[in-house]
Amino acid sequence: MFDQYLITGATGFLGRAVAEELVRRRAQVHALVLHNDPYIHLLPKEVHTVVGDVCVKNSLADFFADADGCTCVIHCAGIVSVASRPGSKLYQVNVGGTWRVLRQCMKRNVGRLIHVSSVHAIPEKPKGCIITEDCEFSPGLVDGDYAKSKATATELVFDAAKRGLNASIVFPSGIIGPGDLQGGSFTSMARSFLAGKLPLAVRGGYDFVDVRDVANGILACSESGEPGKGYILSGHYITIRKMLQLVGKAAKLKYRPVCLPLGLARLAAPYCERRSLKDRKPLFFTPYSVAVLASNGQFSHAAASERFAYQPRPMEETLRDMAVWLMARKEKGEL
Repeated sequence: MFDQYLITGATGFLGRAVAEELVRRRAQVHALVLHNDPYIHLLPKEVHTVVGDVCVKNSLADFFADADGCTCVIHCAGIVSVASRPGSKLYQVNVGGTWRVLRQCMKRNVGRLIHVSSVHAIPEKPKGCIITEDCEFSPGLVDGDYAKSKATATELVFDAAKRGLNASIVFPSGIIGPGDLQGGSFTSMARSFLAGKLPLAVRGGYDFVDVRDVANGILACSESGEPGKGYILSGHYITIRKMLQLVGKAAKLKYRPVCLPLGLARLAAPYCERRSLKDRKPLFFTPYSVAVLASNGQFSHAAASERFAYQPRPMEETLRDMAVWLMARKEKGEL
């Protein structure tokens, strides 16, 4: 283990899971948090917080003040978006923020950097082919603003590694599980489902992974990952229909939404996105999300398994725990 760990995006779904796991391992953890961050109280009390913003020039100086060769930086900060027009903030955080973190890491000559990218940064292969991390990365090879922003940031990190930075990259698939207070796409869908307010879902599926497994994979990579290399941290391919069935089973629900064929879903998605934006509801049914569910979602985590024994838990366990957590929040009136 390293003497200290610096985590960006520490109050997010994944960053908080990483911080909690490090605290369990009795590590010294420093978290970068935004001014007036509404989720800061959820971090373990042992975590030292520093106010800063990866988007603001010179905002990271205090966070990196004591960083050295015995420091591991885990860059989790990022915006995940399925919106058709996510706005400039997406690139400011995912690309500009990564560039500023890299500058500080190289300036301080930190011992290790783990950059959290996404499988969306990896060019898709035809259906029937297994997608691996052994490929070229470029925003021109992927579709959608989110994927392009993650591919661009990935390029920056690999370039820094070629210049001597001890950096590795992890590529999680769709992260789900208990504790997603910010409400990712599937969490928002599951919440509506449990409330009986999800009349329609979409056929198709993707690879999803438990947030706790990704957190453990990140820490394993920090210890044993090869510098300058990337590792897919995927879970299991599963259809949306099956996911909702498992959530419903855990919650003892008989209600089942109608699953639209992908052709109809593509036609309905623009309207659903506009309606959600108008009603200020979470986005989970958009042209981009439908395209993802129709894409090749078969990823291999063999490289991570071979290098640092990465092994995701069964999807049934993840969805059961997620349903239990959501139902507990519902009973408390927090949903």
